[in-house]
Order: sequence, then C-alpha cells, then structure tokens
Amino acid sequence: MGGALLDGWLASPTPPHLVVLDRHRSRSDDTVTIVRTAAEIPANFQPDIIVLAVKPSVAEIVIDALGKALGPRLNGAAILSVMAGRTCKTLSDSVRRAGADIPVLRAMPNTPSSVGAGISGLYASTAASHEQKSTCHDLLFAVGDVVPVENEDDLSVVTAISGSGPAYVFLLTELLEQAGQQHGLAPNVARRLARGTIYGAGRMLDDLPESAEDLRKAVTSPNGTTAAALAVLMKPDAWPQTVPKAIDAATKRADELAG
Repeated sequence: MGGALLDGWLASPTPPHLVVLDRHRSRSDDTVTIVRTAAEIPANFQPDIIVLAVKPSVAEIVIDALGKALGPRLNGAAILSVMAGRTCKTLSDSVRRAGADIPVLRAMPNTPSSVGAGISGLYASTAASHEQKSTCHDLLFAVGDVVPVENEDDLSVVTAISGSGPAYVFLLTELLEQAGQQHGLAPNVARRLARGTIYGAGRMLDDLPESAEDLRKAVTSPNGTTAAALAVLMKPDAWPQTVPKAIDAATKRADELAG
C-alpha cells in the first residue's frame, strides 16, 4: 500500500516533499529522498507526518528505529498509519516506548491510489490537531477521494469494502475474460471487452447521479440477455449471499489483526 501511495504522490501535479524509507527504491531529487534505513534520514529533516506503511508485525520495530533516528524531532510529527488492524492505542503505546508522545491517525487507502483514483477512509484520534488532520486529508486527497469516519472500528469495514475491494473487481474482470474465452473469443478480445466494461461502468457510477441499483435496472431489459444473466447472479445462494459473506470474512480478519 505504501508503494501505491508513493506512486500516486510522485505522479501528482504537486507532489509533497518526501523522505522515504524503502530498501527497494533508489530515487532522490528535489522532491523525494530515498533512504534505506532510519539512520540515513537527513539530520535537518523535520517530518510533519510520518506515514507508517509497513506490515503490522514489524510496526513496533520501525517505530523504535524512527525514535532512535529522529530523537526530539519525532515529537514534532504525527503518525498516519495505513496498516489494517493496528489501533491508535497500540500504536500510541509503541510511540511512547520510543520516547515520544504524538498523535496517531489511521487511514485505509486502496491500490488505485497509484494512478490517482484511490479512495481512503480516514480516522483521526482526538489528540490530532486540526492542522494535522488537514495535512493527512490533503496527502490522501492527492491520490484520490477521502471519506472521514468518526469511529475507529469503522475502519475494519472500510478495509473490507474499499481497501480489499479492488481485488473483488479484478476477480470479476478475470472471470469475465475466462468466460469470454470459453465461449470462443480470442484472449485479447475477451480481455479488452472485460476491462473496457469494468472501466466504463465505473465511469458511469462516478459521473452519473443515479444509484447503482437504478443504473443496473436501466441496463436490464425484461426477458433480455442481461436479465438472463442476472437471474443466475441474483439467486439467493449467489451474489446476494456470497458478497455479504465475503465482506463479513474480511471485516472479521481486520478485527483479528487488531487483537
């Protein structure tokens, strides 16, 4: 997720000034400085926001390393976590053990952020200032849309719906491609039709005021081809049951990661 955000920021018209801790990249210019370890962070760099985009299992190790590398400068920052599961409280406890007492905000972006089409749920703890909330909002808005949530627990559902959501869309596209090939279409034809359909439907959802339900009904002529397909997909044991089950499973897993 950190890589997707970084790609989106670098492609934006006005990228933020960044120091990026990443062992797999090697770009440095007027906008971005890449370092491989926390100890390499420039001594004159004072971060406003520290975006914590690491695996939950190494969060404490990374926070401790940042505390040692930044020292008093850590207290001038706020943390924006984009990890699933790890709560503001657990992250705040880790920050205090690293010698600082700073606000923690949490966001759940998604991978379309890499092309400027992401959407992020954003939760800010009460310790965060208006300026810190605004800065985090602007960072996320630079790579897509931002939806504030009032309750931290809501981020588990955000993770299941939009954080993991691109994978569901990719799976649908994959299945449409496969079905087209099974019915005799050349692979490149099936691929273009499936991807173009997903893209066009997404554009309609974004551009038009009608609800998804209304748009679906507008495509569905009585006794037509779309109605025949939807009769299969909308059986009680098909999408109406399996999609909620999938979201339940993803939400439950996000809760489990929170401990």
